Amino acid sequence: MGNASSVGLCGSSVKRDSDEDSLEMDLRIRELEERAGNFESLLREAEGQVAHLQKEVASRDKRIDSLIREVDKLKSVLEITSQDVAHPDLVPFAVPRGDTSGPCLSPSTGPGAKKQGVSGESATHATIKGTADYNLEKHEKDFRWKQLIKDAILSNDFLQHLVTTSQVKEIVDCMYSKEVPAGSLVIQEGEPGRHLYVSAEGELEVQKGEKILGRMGPGKAFGELAILYNCTRTATVKAVTNSLLWVLDRRAFQTIMMVTGLQRLEENISFLKSVPLLRNLSKEILSKMADVLEVDFYPAGEYIIRQGATGDTFFIISNGQVRVTQKVVTGDGSLAEEEIRCLGRGEYFGEQALLREDRRTANVIAIDPGVECLTLNRESFNQLIGDLQELQTKDYGDEARLRRVSNLTTSTVSLEEEFKHIQLDDLDVIATLGVGGFGRVQLVQYIYDKQKTFALKILKKAHVVETQQQQHALSERAIMMSCRHPFICRMYKTFKDDKYVFMLMEACLGGEVWSLLRDKNNFDDTTTRFITACVTEALEYLHSRNIIYRDLKPENLLLDAQGYVKLVDFGFSKVLASGRKTWTFCGTPEYVAPEIILNRGHDKAVDFWAIGIMMYELLTGTPPFCAFDPMKTYKIILKGIDALGFPNYIRRDAVSLMRRLCRDNPSERLGYQKGGISDIKKHKWFQGFDWDGLRNRTLVPPIVPKVKGSTDVSNFDIYPILIEDSPVEISGWDKDFDCSSVR
Repeated sequence: MGNASSVGLCGSSVKRDSDEDSLEMDLRIRELEERAGNFESLLREAEGQVAHLQKEVASRDKRIDSLIREVDKLKSVLEITSQDVAHPDLVPFAVPRGDTSGPCLSPSTGPGAKKQGVSGESATHATIKGTADYNLEKHEKDFRWKQLIKDAILSNDFLQHLVTTSQVKEIVDCMYSKEVPAGSLVIQEGEPGRHLYVSAEGELEVQKGEKILGRMGPGKAFGELAILYNCTRTATVKAVTNSLLWVLDRRAFQTIMMVTGLQRLEENISFLKSVPLLRNLSKEILSKMADVLEVDFYPAGEYIIRQGATGDTFFIISNGQVRVTQKVVTGDGSLAEEEIRCLGRGEYFGEQALLREDRRTANVIAIDPGVECLTLNRESFNQLIGDLQELQTKDYGDEARLRRVSNLTTSTVSLEEEFKHIQLDDLDVIATLGVGGFGRVQLVQYIYDKQKTFALKILKKAHVVETQQQQHALSERAIMMSCRHPFICRMYKTFKDDKYVFMLMEACLGGEVWSLLRDKNNFDDTTTRFITACVTEALEYLHSRNIIYRDLKPENLLLDAQGYVKLVDFGFSKVLASGRKTWTFCGTPEYVAPEIILNRGHDKAVDFWAIGIMMYELLTGTPPFCAFDPMKTYKIILKGIDALGFPNYIRRDAVSLMRRLCRDNPSERLGYQKGGISDIKKHKWFQGFDWDGLRNRTLVPPIVPKVKGSTDVSNFDIYPILIEDSPVEISGWDKDFDCSSVR
């Protein structure tokens, strides 16, 4: 009995202890649950803070990126300048040649100075003759000199970006030797230059004014700007010891660049024509495709495409060979690769990828030592070309249009009845409207009708001949006499004497857009849009007639009395057949497109680049790419638009348009793709713009100048009326300018 009582008490005690443990466990669980809830709350709060901080970081990153872009242009100039200080032998030795009797127009004059156009000799001969008939004079030299010249060119900060491997070889072969005695001048400051030099033996001294900038030993290339276009040297180079130089003149350099460029273009077009899918396309379309082809190298054994994979790229073999294989089922049911054939230079594969998503039906494998292919992807093809079936049947009428424009030679342009009777002696000078590199423009009055005034452009013939710009002057006359457009200045008649040629043109008395921009510092969005729209309309007209302009800038835009913009100065314009390119280096340094700097051949795409540059200058007051000498400017241009910062006050859609116009690759520029110049007009920045009102001249211009009468020159800067004397020039190149016999 006692034992039973003892067991019962023990059981009660155990049960009580168990209940207490269970209660304690429940309390502990509830405590942990509360703490877990608190942790979850803290975690959510922390996640919210992290998300907020991430947004702040992203915002700051964008701001930092914007600031980096804004300083990049100045940083680039400082980097280049510091290189010049550290390496005085890299001095460019040249500035554009101009008319020193007028105001200095060099980019180096800084803010407030007009920008000066530059040009090499006309390069029409190579495009007409083709590449097969053009021979370059080559000079024997041993391997040591060849290697020295090659190393000097490839170590030059500018030339290394300018030439390809094959072009370097041609340059090396065409350079000739020149011995320079101690004390003799190689280059003289202020003198015209046309040669590139590579120092081979001896020591040279570089001097600017009275200041010695430094010395050069063997293996240095200098004078490089002079092989691009006419310019004067900015420094003197003298031989300190007896020296040996290797020399290349500008004509040889231009020929090398043209011939190699034409050969590459013709070869790529020939490759494209061999493709049945493409052979019926026009020369213009094939030329655009040739421009957008990329060069890719595949090492031996690499699979270029794999059977069963989807692809969007078309390949043409430019060098090497590939194996084509397919997977087949063997007798035992396993898969094995079976070689079908080999493809070599000029053969192609993957062409269906240009039309649709293409599932590859075979493997293509590079053969030793590797293969080089020209490639084109479907996206680029569609942006640039559009629908293939439509293009194969579309008649662009380019050939007929080109014949019409080409037939407007200087000798066949008809004179308008209203102006046939006007003679040079019938004109009185009222004022000088502008001064440029080759002459000046004067406001003249017809003595028999005082209400009739004209702009008379006067070019010094001797200067035109000296700088070999005869073809440009003749082209300007022919093109302007043939143009009839509300936003292009009219040319009525031309004259000549033994010193000058004269162009009688429409007087636009609203003033220069450049002068207005200088006085206002920058234009607002509305004014910039109006000016850009006028220019776009003018360029659309020119391009429809196979004319490229090549010198767009505010200095070449005038306002008429109503405030509408007119394009003037066609000195660099050219009739260029569709699908063709030209190689003459011409334009204004701040406005030239990369393909002009790199001598890769150019076409109307350079005008679209220039629209973007002009927009930037109108909105900010300065061009986006500028430095204190042209060589530095070109280096900054080659850095590209993506390295450029835009001020915060410029609208995003304006920035978008400028970026799309100023692509390094011409084929990527808005206006040059399948939609043509209409793509520019449809851009968001022009949304709501009254294009019909502009064309009909019912749109009220944002700037309406005050013009009191036909002799009011108050909207122009003041220049002396006196015409600078010029030597007699009677070679006869200007015979078509003589209209004096017409009464």
